[in-house]
Amino acid sequence: MIQNHEYWMAKAIKQAQKGLYSTHPNPRVGCVIVKDGELLGQGYHVRAGEGHAEVNALADAKSRGNQDITGATAYVTLEPCSHHGKTPPCADALIKAGISCLVYGMQDPNPEVSGNGLKRIAKAGIEVVGPILKAQCEALNPGFIKRMREGLPFIRVKLAMSVDGRTAMESGESQWITGPNARQDVQRLRAQSDAVVTGIGSVLADNPSMTVRIDHNDQPVDAKTVRQPLRVVMDTALSILPDAKILFPTQQACVFCVEEEVESEHLDLLQERGVRVRFANRGEDGRLDLLTTMEQLADDGINEVLVETGAELAGGFLQAGLVDEIVVYMAPKLLGSSARPMFQLPLDTMAEALDLELKSVRQVGQDVRLVYVPQYLEYDDGLLDIDEWGVAQDA
Repeated sequence: MIQNHEYWMAKAIKQAQKGLYSTHPNPRVGCVIVKDGELLGQGYHVRAGEGHAEVNALADAKSRGNQDITGATAYVTLEPCSHHGKTPPCADALIKAGISCLVYGMQDPNPEVSGNGLKRIAKAGIEVVGPILKAQCEALNPGFIKRMREGLPFIRVKLAMSVDGRTAMESGESQWITGPNARQDVQRLRAQSDAVVTGIGSVLADNPSMTVRIDHNDQPVDAKTVRQPLRVVMDTALSILPDAKILFPTQQACVFCVEEEVESEHLDLLQERGVRVRFANRGEDGRLDLLTTMEQLADDGINEVLVETGAELAGGFLQAGLVDEIVVYMAPKLLGSSARPMFQLPLDTMAEALDLELKSVRQVGQDVRLVYVPQYLEYDDGLLDIDEWGVAQDA
């Protein structure tokens, strides 16, 4: 068997991928414990409030009959925590277990704690090696990293379009541009997102629920590990109807509006029904300031946001420089020149055009999925291409 740091860190990354849909607001982390080239135990962080990856890997080693791991090497995708939260510090657990070496993928991006876990382990006389496969480890948690470093979530804009670049007929009719495979792929995007954002225009036109709908026939996954994202409506004047599907259950939804635009009676009615209404700043265009709303979501622990909306709000996110990734599903259809575009952007000359970098292309059924990155961003090539609900299977 190949015995090197990259090999075992790749195993730890596969463990971390199992938490793709469940760890919010915590990062996805994997750990494997190795001694003399043999795997003793492995684990990943499943959900907040439960054991971290290191603790779960130690427990797995014990369950396999490996009671003594003295002298073993622990491979962890993210620096072990060094502070007391809902669980004790993982650095202490590894020290107590008697490992002789820690190999880490990346440091904790939280500037208040970054490096502390590594220092604690090194101070205990344990060899510390890393970072190993840093780009791939960072790709596990683009939202958590961005929230820690910039105070903003990682924002994806998802669009479905025809070959001629149209998203809906002139009347607004859009169901269905893409086929069933692409629509199921979108469910995976929703499931890995902490919040799904849409505009009031889409809500009034389509009355969507924006929930994660799992097709168990195609994607066998334990539904208990897939949590529903927060559903967020951008609604400047608070014109949403009290019985809109997207509002229920109310604990998984919120509406952003500008306070001075709101009618008090309508606000009272929504709040009586348990709807969470949040006030935000007005932008220069008179509508919601998208930057401050995203900052509020980050303050709530939202790591990844999926924007599913019409051309106007999608264009607003792009103009505000908030979009980290654009995911386009292109269907083999032509909708015609009067149909609606992907983005509303006030561009008049080629000099104003926004360049995109194509990161991946994949056929999904009869449709094509294209992933782009706006070129106002510095971007790392480390993103993982994840296409299955059960991402990582044991070797």
